[in-house]
Amino acid sequence: MSKVTLGPGGAGRVEAPGRGMACMMGGGLLLTMNDGLVKWVSGDFQVGQILAIRGGVAVMLILAVLWARDELHIFRVTYPKAQLIRAVLMIASTFLFVNGLRLMPLAENVAIAFVGPIFVTALAPVLLSERVGWRRWSAVLVGFLGVLVILRPGAGGLHWAALLPAGAALCGACRDLLTRGISQGEASGTTLFYSTLGVALAGAVMAPFGWQTPALGDLGLLAVAGLLLSAAHFLHIETFRFAEAAVVAPFKYSSLLWAMAIGYLIWGDIPDNRTLLGAALLIGSGLYIYHREGRQSVRLRP
Repeated sequence: MSKVTLGPGGAGRVEAPGRGMACMMGGGLLLTMNDGLVKWVSGDFQVGQILAIRGGVAVMLILAVLWARDELHIFRVTYPKAQLIRAVLMIASTFLFVNGLRLMPLAENVAIAFVGPIFVTALAPVLLSERVGWRRWSAVLVGFLGVLVILRPGAGGLHWAALLPAGAALCGACRDLLTRGISQGEASGTTLFYSTLGVALAGAVMAPFGWQTPALGDLGLLAVAGLLLSAAHFLHIETFRFAEAAVVAPFKYSSLLWAMAIGYLIWGDIPDNRTLLGAALLIGSGLYIYHREGRQSVRLRP
């Protein structure tokens, strides 16, 4: 049986690492699909406009679902300061990463941003008092090695702009750890709503600068992106209700696997041998952690 810990308002944790890993991978798939749609329309619009439209759709969708389910009580916040900090971290992570894309090659930007799980593993013992042994550290580092094999960043030295995706990864790691910290007393819908609202408002502030009126088709794609984004973030929030941050961190790497699959199905991109090797390292690191968690759950079961 899963271990359940309830907090204020009935929100709580369910210690079920397998479900947490599944939520992380499912959220990564939806987030990658969202990225593909945004990539499709991003050439004609500035970042603030995209975030405002996509975020606005996501906020309206969340409100509609809460209204239909008569769950408007979810707007009551147990940890207002933590929710504000989480929204700021989410905004900062998004804008740092996008600006890094403008100044650096895509491969290097993504490779550096994927140090996020390393930050999570390093900070989890300090911020959440989670125990991280050498086996988890090894699995995370093997997964990161797989990322480097796939993306093979250039060897000509890192530009100062490398601080942007690294900063985005650090902000994202702190956001994830904070999510885990408040998961016992805060409903997932509450965290989802206020973070999504924060990003949408930040985009709206920037949207008037360089505004381009989108066609109906582009609005439709951004609306679908908003749907995918809200579902992906809900799954990622649920992830930290089910499992420790350091346990699920390596499964963020699954987004690269989804990206390869979507790239092949839509654009006909065929992975080369180095990409397949990197994917094998990613899958291996995730399966190892899943195996370790399964053994520990059996040992702790009464």
